[in-house]
Amino acid sequence: MACYRGLKFTYSFYRNIHKLPIYNRASSSPVLFNFQHASFHTSSILDKRRKTKEEKKEHKVVEYAPKKKNEGLETVDVWRNMTVKELSESMGRDLEDLQEAILYIKDGPDIHPKTRLEDMNIIKDIVKKCGMKMKIVSPPKDDKEDHEKIKDVTKRLPAKPEFLKQRPPVVTVMGHVDHGKTTLLDSLRHTSVAQSEAGGITQHIGAFTVELENGEKVTFLDTPGHAAFSAMRARGANITDIIVLVVAADDGVMEQTKEVVKLSKTYNVPVIVAINKIDKPDADPEKTKRELGHAGINLEGHGGETQFVLISAKEGTNLQELAETVSTQATLMGLKSDYTGPIEGVVVESTNDSKRGKLSTAIITRGTLRRGAVLVAGHAWAKVRALFNHAGYPLEKAEPGTPVEILGWRELPLAGDEILEVESEKRAHSVLHYRHLQAQHEKAEADFEVIRVKQMEHDEKYKAERDARRKIGRFKVRRVGPRPKEYIDDDSVPRVNVIIKADVHGSCEAILDVLDTYHDNDKVRLDIVHYGIGDVTESDMELAKLFNAVIYAFSVNSTKIALPKNVKIHQIDIIYRLVEHLKEEINAKLPMLDVEEIVGEANVLQVFKVTENRKDVSVLGCRCTKGMLKKSLKYRVLRFGELLYDGHLDSMRHLKSEVDTIKNSIECGLRLNDFQIDAQAGDTVVCYKMVQKPQETEWEPF
Repeated sequence: MACYRGLKFTYSFYRNIHKLPIYNRASSSPVLFNFQHASFHTSSILDKRRKTKEEKKEHKVVEYAPKKKNEGLETVDVWRNMTVKELSESMGRDLEDLQEAILYIKDGPDIHPKTRLEDMNIIKDIVKKCGMKMKIVSPPKDDKEDHEKIKDVTKRLPAKPEFLKQRPPVVTVMGHVDHGKTTLLDSLRHTSVAQSEAGGITQHIGAFTVELENGEKVTFLDTPGHAAFSAMRARGANITDIIVLVVAADDGVMEQTKEVVKLSKTYNVPVIVAINKIDKPDADPEKTKRELGHAGINLEGHGGETQFVLISAKEGTNLQELAETVSTQATLMGLKSDYTGPIEGVVVESTNDSKRGKLSTAIITRGTLRRGAVLVAGHAWAKVRALFNHAGYPLEKAEPGTPVEILGWRELPLAGDEILEVESEKRAHSVLHYRHLQAQHEKAEADFEVIRVKQMEHDEKYKAERDARRKIGRFKVRRVGPRPKEYIDDDSVPRVNVIIKADVHGSCEAILDVLDTYHDNDKVRLDIVHYGIGDVTESDMELAKLFNAVIYAFSVNSTKIALPKNVKIHQIDIIYRLVEHLKEEINAKLPMLDVEEIVGEANVLQVFKVTENRKDVSVLGCRCTKGMLKKSLKYRVLRFGELLYDGHLDSMRHLKSEVDTIKNSIECGLRLNDFQIDAQAGDTVVCYKMVQKPQETEWEPF
């Protein structure tokens, strides 16, 4: 076929081409050419072979010729916004040579050494004009700047004595719950905070300034006295200068009183004792003084140097004397601070206000805080937008020893975190990045230790199993039974899921500390799905609906959001009520408990042997001594406390009649199901039944 196509082409070409004229290149005139004697040769080899289907499907590889490289040209590192001087240094040329080359560049920049070259095309033209090629790189970093970026911010060195000025003392009022701490502060500043507190119990740290009658200012911290707020009291003792220990004269030294004594010795803080409620009829100040001596506080006049004042916070008795005692103690301590430079402080409390945003109450210990300052505390930072005093009025500045509310936090700092001022937001971000890396490194080290312990346990178990196999001649591991599951299915233990929303960080921390004391996870598991600061939000509702959780709103608003179905929200203001409510939820999840209830008792007077159906049967002649006996219930036969029989009756008779019930002081005959029991006179028969009663958890955090 290929040969035939070639011959056909030759024939048609021969018939037509001999009729065409051929033009002469020299004369441009047509010249007839005789094709009759011309010959053409063709062959099937010259035909183009068609591609098969497989070849058509093959991927066509396109090869490109390599780009020509500017061989022999020196490479120069350039970057955007570099200066003329930096370009000359990178090129290794004199500045004058580079400036001369710039003059030949169209629309070239200024030749001043500090001129920044923003256009990369201009830089390219300059480098090309100098006979080089460029390579775009990132701007070089200063080693000193890199070192500062990875460095954490720390406190300044102590100021020189000539820069120190006197500051107000920070006084923390501490003591047992309901001993009158908040009432004392109300009397000093002429307010009524105690009446507005839930249950009359302080559950936050309150910081405020009180101006005494002599004109001096004192910063007071009011700490909770409840057992759940021990962490708050520890923070209050850590940042204070003087502790005023309030002890009720009618109650004496209590558990939290002893705790305050330990804190004062731990942090080396002087103590002033205020023996309160001396106006009560059952007050006994002398007994309280003796108990304080046994607790480790030796008062003046009783072999010690600790000052004390007998007061009545409710009646206002001797409050001026207490204020003068605090002022005198502060003067003797010579409290001074530096009012200049970057500020330093301590976070007392933090909250998420629904109207103003994230707020923190802090005590300034050094420097003067103003709006616009950039602060770092723990893993949070802030650019101060506003400052407020304890009454909510705006402040222009906050000096050392002053309590202040700070607005502008990006994230809420934790209570007790140290506040430090930095020069810029960029520096704040670098400090937080460094602290996050440090936290991750510490967590990795802790996890590594746990992993190492588990690895050692696994190796010991494996070696023991290996040695046991080798002793019996087995050198290969053979799995016995099915392969164990890598994922353990959830057991049938009931759960109580909770979501905690609190008004301040300290309260949330106290609640979580209380929940950590729960120990009945084998009966009912207590899981904390989420916790946070601020009002209840829609996301909290969704979480509660998803996990079937109970929301506890501790002193926060929860009425602004519609309550979905099957979601429970409990508005709680007092921490021990939250625990009571939670115990009810746990008790509702506990299974019913089978409890034995005794219905009656009887004494065996005589044992009779009777024959029934050719069998010897023992019949117990008894008298009911307690309660009543019922035939349908279970019976237990005891001899001196030892169990002989536990089961049902086969027959119960009074005289000759079969009965179902025997009342107290009535004689009867009882026949047991087990004929082999050898009962004797004097044995005790107990009638009892099993009833189901709800269980109660043994969890008692307080």
